[in-house]
Amino acid sequence: PDENKQISRDGFHYYAPDFGLIEWMPIHKDSQVTLKTVGYHPNNPQTNNLPTILSTISTYDTRTGHLLGLADATFLTALRTGAASAVASKILAIPESIHIGLIGCGAQAVTQLHALSRVYDIEKVWLFDTHLETAQKLPQKVNFLDVDFQIVEANNLAKLLGSIDILCTCTSEKPGHGPVFSPSIYQSHLHINAIGADFPDKTELPLSLLEKAKVIPDYIPQAIKEGECQQLDESQISTDLVGLVQGSDEYNDFQTQLTVFDSTGWALEDDVALRLLLDLAK
Repeated sequence: PDENKQISRDGFHYYAPDFGLIEWMPIHKDSQVTLKTVGYHPNNPQTNNLPTILSTISTYDTRTGHLLGLADATFLTALRTGAASAVASKILAIPESIHIGLIGCGAQAVTQLHALSRVYDIEKVWLFDTHLETAQKLPQKVNFLDVDFQIVEANNLAKLLGSIDILCTCTSEKPGHGPVFSPSIYQSHLHINAIGADFPDKTELPLSLLEKAKVIPDYIPQAIKEGECQQLDESQISTDLVGLVQGSDEYNDFQTQLTVFDSTGWALEDDVALRLLLDLAK
């Protein structure tokens, strides 16, 4: 236990010269300390022709303090976020899930959909983005998947919600501007991977929906500060991702209920992704 420690991420949040943040996410595991720094700047695509999320990750030997590895983590962040959603979905969503909804169709949506395709035989994907061009480009980015795509407009989000088994919300909604959709008709077994909340007062899901759902965050101390769980009392949280995986049989009945995976991002996920990358490099 003394060699396996992590703390909630921390950093600087600011509104000038532009709205954004730079945070650090540390974990001490197996004689290594892994540290990711991540920047979130939602205006990047429009003003700087850069991704919304830019990140770097490094790992250190705790015997000497020596740097063991350094990598760009922009792709790794998207990769591990998609993988975590697939792990949660495999337990919480019905095994027959074939219809997926994406609200927000940027880089994170690519790995969400790719990861889910490794678990489910997806037939149709419903797409919505406030920038129509972004939604139109997504099918080209995942053309390795043999699925049908349906782009919907804002006034037709109810059709999206009523047609899907799994919803992934992958938006860059600013603090205080959520939720990104209104409560509507949805299938009783709907599972939601909410990955966009990563900042105080930044949320994607309606409170009325969260109150009806079984909510499982990745890392509770962080989710109650920056995730959808900001909107809930801690007593309304069912378990965390570790508890969900370790007790998967216990939570099988959740598949027939409304469920939410509150994904704020977690240093353990970054550590696993970096170690995998370094193994491949060797």
